Amino acid sequence: MFALRLAALVAATLATGLIAGVFYAYAISVMPALNRTDDRAMIDVMQKINVVIINPWFMLGFLGTVGFTLLAAALHLGKEHRTTLIWLAVALALNVIAFAVTSGLNVPLNDQLAAAGDPAQIGDLAKVRADFESAWVRWNILRAILHTLAFLVLTGALFVAGIQHGRAHAAGSVGAQQVSRVQSMPGVGPQTAGQHYRAPIMAQQYGFGPSGAQRTGAHSLA
Repeated sequence: MFALRLAALVAATLATGLIAGVFYAYAISVMPALNRTDDRAMIDVMQKINVVIINPWFMLGFLGTVGFTLLAAALHLGKEHRTTLIWLAVALALNVIAFAVTSGLNVPLNDQLAAAGDPAQIGDLAKVRADFESAWVRWNILRAILHTLAFLVLTGALFVAGIQHGRAHAAGSVGAQQVSRVQSMPGVGPQTAGQHYRAPIMAQQYGFGPSGAQRTGAHSLA
């Protein structure tokens, strides 16, 4: 079960990191470069990008930011994973908000740009560009920041999950060593191990000394 939880957490972290990187690349290179081109070139390139980016590799990462994080959170339900679950809940909230920004703000702008048609046939290129570019860049920066924060939180969740697993493994190892030590005592088997722990307590309760003789005050009845 630990392997499945870890795999889901790694998948969520990887998907979120990849998508944060895509939007980061838009913010620091693609859009600044297009900002230096003329209206027709900018519209034409963005129309083409918006078509080719809808591919299985992008969609796996984009949908995985929410899907994999939700799966990881579901696999960490339980009191023993509460700390990791808190980190996952924060990351999930950030990814959901970023997903909503893309779906509710960037995608409608992409559709609006596509609806403008062939750049060679657009009458007012400057207006089409103005209605698209500044708003799209602003929302892209926001979603890049949100996904980046979610990536950092998921990295923290991985760290916390590793610490929790290490502590649980260490506690289990100590318990196993104690049981093994008791069972290795002469004449102590799995059924009698507990009796050897109870014998000294019973001797004290009923007044028996080390030799098994009962004591009454300072006199022995042996």
